[in-house]
Amino acid sequence: DISEIYPQSGGIMTVIAMTREIGARGSDVAAGLAERLGLEIVHHELVEHDIAERTGLSEDEVHRHLEGEAFLIERITLDKRRLSRYTAQEILELAAKDNVLIRGWGATYLLRMIPHVVCVRICAPIAYRERTLIERLSLSGPVAAQREIAHSDAAHNGMMQRLFGVDWQDPTLYAAVLNTARIPVCECIELIARLTKSIAFRDTPQSRQVLSDQLVRERVRVALDRRFGSSALHSGMDAHVRDGSVLLIGATTDEQLIVEAVRCAQGIEGVTAVESQIRHIAFVPHDS
Repeated sequence: DISEIYPQSGGIMTVIAMTREIGARGSDVAAGLAERLGLEIVHHELVEHDIAERTGLSEDEVHRHLEGEAFLIERITLDKRRLSRYTAQEILELAAKDNVLIRGWGATYLLRMIPHVVCVRICAPIAYRERTLIERLSLSGPVAAQREIAHSDAAHNGMMQRLFGVDWQDPTLYAAVLNTARIPVCECIELIARLTKSIAFRDTPQSRQVLSDQLVRERVRVALDRRFGSSALHSGMDAHVRDGSVLLIGATTDEQLIVEAVRCAQGIEGVTAVESQIRHIAFVPHDS
């Protein structure tokens, strides 16, 4: 039932996903949009806190992984696929709350196919970003600003590559790419606000269902991963969701796992029905 995902559905949904280059004044655009449209800005601390709770990691560990600063032993032991799924679920849960502006954390990639979500990128030439950082951070000069820019850009693109295998500079991930060196912040705010009100990004029962189905899929994936751990990954177990109905796919040598997977999926919020197409493969031992 879609009402389980949207308990207060009926109003107009406004969801904006944004990436911003450091020094491009994206935080000013986000703050202006939040004030103009009555949105909650989701900061990275909230995302890291919630992911930490889901994964059992500390917030510091999550932050280091997402920023590409994890210690060697952390990089070796962490299941990046698992972190990617937990991050995806967290972003989709936030988007389903409505009236939010989510900055970073792969939100523009994860939400790019949701019809009513406006995905935007705020950028600017290096010289403009240097001037902004020198002014705001009281840096000593362009060289210090360049170090800040290089570190931030590498961290953001590295996170997108590690978790989702995409380049955050790819313009096809966004509905709009705005250069604040050419378009003043106030006009960027106006342009994005107009997009949220346009027919192209109007929320409909169908667009909400798309978001609901993606969220349910990630809930099921995470639940299967928690229940079966690496066995679910090794069997290639996955889920497709349409209108709340879950189709489980994959293969396993354990027939009981198939039964347990169906029961696991049936208990997930938003699931209306479960069908299994998980294939049972007979285990044939090698001759000794």
